[in-house]
Amino acid sequence: MNLTAFRFETDSDGIALLTWDMPGRSMNVITQDVMRELNQVIDTVASDAAIKGCVIASGKEAFSGGADLTMLEGFGSQFASMAKADGYDKAMQFFFDGTRSLSQLYRKLETCGKPFAIAINGTCLGGAFELALSCHYRVVADGEKVRVGLPEVKVGLFPGAGGTQRVARLMQTGDALQMLFKGDQLRPQQAKTMGLVHEIAPAAEIIDKAKAWIRTGNKGMAPWDDPKFRLPSGKVYSPAGMMVWPAANAIYRRETQDNYPAVKAILHAVYEGLQLPMDLALRVESRWFAKILRSPEARAMIRTLFVSMGELNKGARRPANVPPSTPKKIGVIGAGFMGASIAYVSALAGIEVVLIDRDQEAADKGKALSHKLMTDQIMKGRAKTAERDALLAHIEATPDYGKLADVPMVIEAVFEDRAVKAEVIKKVLAVLPADAIFASNTSTLPITSLADNSPKPEQFIGIHFFSPVERMMLVEVILGKKTGDRALATALDFVRAIRKTPIVVNDSRGFFANRCVLNYILEGHLMLAEGVPAAMIENLAKQAGMPVGPLSLNDEVALDLGWKILQAAKKDLGDKAVSPAQEALLDAMVNKFERYGRKNRKGFYDYPEKAPKKLWPGLADLQPTKLDPDTLDREELKHRFLVTQAVEAARTVEDGVIVDPREADVGSILGFGFAPYSGGALSYIDFMGAKKFVALCDALAAKHGPRFAPPQLLRDMAAKGETFYGRFAANKSAA
Repeated sequence: MNLTAFRFETDSDGIALLTWDMPGRSMNVITQDVMRELNQVIDTVASDAAIKGCVIASGKEAFSGGADLTMLEGFGSQFASMAKADGYDKAMQFFFDGTRSLSQLYRKLETCGKPFAIAINGTCLGGAFELALSCHYRVVADGEKVRVGLPEVKVGLFPGAGGTQRVARLMQTGDALQMLFKGDQLRPQQAKTMGLVHEIAPAAEIIDKAKAWIRTGNKGMAPWDDPKFRLPSGKVYSPAGMMVWPAANAIYRRETQDNYPAVKAILHAVYEGLQLPMDLALRVESRWFAKILRSPEARAMIRTLFVSMGELNKGARRPANVPPSTPKKIGVIGAGFMGASIAYVSALAGIEVVLIDRDQEAADKGKALSHKLMTDQIMKGRAKTAERDALLAHIEATPDYGKLADVPMVIEAVFEDRAVKAEVIKKVLAVLPADAIFASNTSTLPITSLADNSPKPEQFIGIHFFSPVERMMLVEVILGKKTGDRALATALDFVRAIRKTPIVVNDSRGFFANRCVLNYILEGHLMLAEGVPAAMIENLAKQAGMPVGPLSLNDEVALDLGWKILQAAKKDLGDKAVSPAQEALLDAMVNKFERYGRKNRKGFYDYPEKAPKKLWPGLADLQPTKLDPDTLDREELKHRFLVTQAVEAARTVEDGVIVDPREADVGSILGFGFAPYSGGALSYIDFMGAKKFVALCDALAAKHGPRFAPPQLLRDMAAKGETFYGRFAANKSAA
């Protein structure tokens, strides 16, 4: 055998060990070359009478993250070329054969007649876990970083190498569907309880355990290839089966609003596959996989949530002329909720944190948040007491600014007020080392104007976190007009160290994310003022693809904060900068009724102590006009929610705030949940087509006002038939 990605050796008992260890890569991935080599190994094991069986293991810290999705993207490009040259039918046959080749390879392994066991360490996800499922015995290491699962649905796909069929034959149908729908990563004990792995052992013993299973004479036959095999939930067309499928369909509708073709394909593949022998079931799965892989939703989600996000996480926008740095210590000014949360995620990454507030009590209160968050993890079995103690030891809570004397970077997270921030900047710079980087966690105030308070604006940058910091993966890194490369590189190195995804944006009021999401909240407010029922606003927003309705989102970020932002915009930009209808609504909610949002249990929703939230009945009294929901155009309302955000994203490109379309798309999904099935705010326009999008904008502007008017950039793109990813490809490659 000619192997590069694997090492193959046989011990004195005739048990082969196949070690997957791709040279030059930090993680094993499934490529065409890996598939060819694995095929050779299967043939060798099956044909050599001296080999009793084979154990597959990894030579890296993690097992594998799965398939290289750019390989799957390549099938799409080849299909398009072949369709033009040789016709659709021939191209489709090539595409189908290519996209099911991994499934066929795994089935070949499963039915080769020799037992295969797998020893899983670290991460084993996607196509790699489908490989594990095709092996006859699965041993997983007992470790904090060990995860297995099938997360393909999160990038618009589903497990197409046998995952839907094997999982549905190992578990009760309802549990299998839930796992496939969610795409969660499972800890070892979860996976064993669910019947997905056979044994858990210390990492040093997993290969020996796998070999021992083969040594005892176990046969290489999957349960479903035994004529006596029975499905865990019985036949599809049975009383038990009919208890599953109507409910599964209802759950699918509720959770996806019918926006995710891959989830619907999972339903089809499992429903149809469970009625067939395994080989036919796998063929059915492959047909659905080929269909989904060619869908615009899958193409958009793969591009944004796999390719682009991976590139940004690896430093696509990091200045190459600055040597990499590893943050060891930072200062955080302001121990309120945001500052305390920033301190927590930093300490979690092993960074020493000096957390400063006006007095010791306030600083200690901020540190207490880290204690609470870690305690919550301990109660869920996700952390140990010793880990909490170690994390807390990384945070020094103090009112003493002098503690910043040896800190290379400070993040300011005080109240969103120019005067307050200016005072803090002055205090910090008085003690900070001369070459230290100053970062502001402002959400709306332009960085350039804040940097005016510093004698070294080239060392001043914005690092905008999203709330709750511990859960939100996006960080906006904002460049002031004079921000230098070293400040940018330092900020990006810090964001990478705390395992967040950065987007780099140029300075403007609201930057990128808040400009778009505030438009979304505004649209909800205006609909309410028009007389659209509040429940309809919330439900249609979710049907459009948003994770929560605009009223619920406003409650989370606080209505009184929205009121302050509105007043600040009015003061800085004039009366025309705000909507009178929105101002009147927030004035009533905040100043008349003292409804500030979730934080005081009163906002657009009521938040009872031990009951689900409910829309506040008093909202109807704030509507001078009440529209009949049966007369409203639901599609138009859904378009309004997405178009108002997408057109603002286009304006940020025209304004030079966004220079790389990857950052708009990744930022819009991670930052404010813009319809993930679309691939992001700019992909939403690209896949619709600029010409069609401009026409939609013009129609909405004619009916609802100039906030929907497309910028000249979009009109130019529509006239030339351009896309954002085509027009700005040079910016992307330069990055």
